[in-house]
Amino acid sequence: MSNNSKPLILGISGASGLIYAVHAIKYLLAADYEIELVASKSTYMVWASEQETRMPAEPTAQEQFWREQAGVAVGGKLRCHPWGDVGAGIASGSFRTLGMIIMPCSMSTVAKIAGGLSSDLLERAADVQIKEGRKLVIVPRETPFSLIHLRNLTTLAETGVRVVPAIPAWYHNPQSIEDLVDFVVARALDQLDIDCIPIQRWQGSK
Repeated sequence: MSNNSKPLILGISGASGLIYAVHAIKYLLAADYEIELVASKSTYMVWASEQETRMPAEPTAQEQFWREQAGVAVGGKLRCHPWGDVGAGIASGSFRTLGMIIMPCSMSTVAKIAGGLSSDLLERAADVQIKEGRKLVIVPRETPFSLIHLRNLTTLAETGVRVVPAIPAWYHNPQSIEDLVDFVVARALDQLDIDCIPIQRWQGSK
C-alpha cells in the first residue's frame, strides 16, 4: 500500500539540473509515495547533454531508468507518461492528485503555463492543477532572470502557484553537492506538506 491514496505528479522539463528530479524520485519512492511522471520532449536532449546517456521514451523502460538513476529498485509506485499523451489521466481535472511539482522548470515551460498553453502533457497537467485550484509547485532553474521571466513567474504566483527557485542555503552546514540538492528538493516538497527528506532545519538562535 502506498503512502497516500492520491499520487503526486512530477513534471520534468528541459532545464539544467535534472539531479533535482532524481533526488525527488529517490526520496518519494523510498517513502512509498505514488508518482505520476511526465518529462517534456526537451528533457531527453538535456539528459543526453548533461549525463551522456539516453533516456528511454517507452514508459516501462523509462520507469526502470528513473528507478536506476534514483537507486530505488522497489518501493512506492512510479508511472511514466509519454510527453505527447495529452489523453493521459493526469490531463483531466477528474484525476485526483496530491498536487504537482515541476522540477527543474525551464523558462519556456514557465512562459507556456503562464500563457495558458497546453502543447504537451506536462503543460496540460499543470494547467489542470491551476484551473482546479490544486497545488502546483515550480522549481525554476535559470540565472539571471530577465524581466520577461520575472513577469511570467509573477503571473503564476498571482494564480497561487508556489515558486521555489533552485537556490540552496548554507545554515544546515552542507558537506556535498547532494546536501545542497536535497535542501532545494525538501523545500519544494514542503509546499505540498510532504516531509520525507532528512535535512537539518533551522532551529533558531541558541
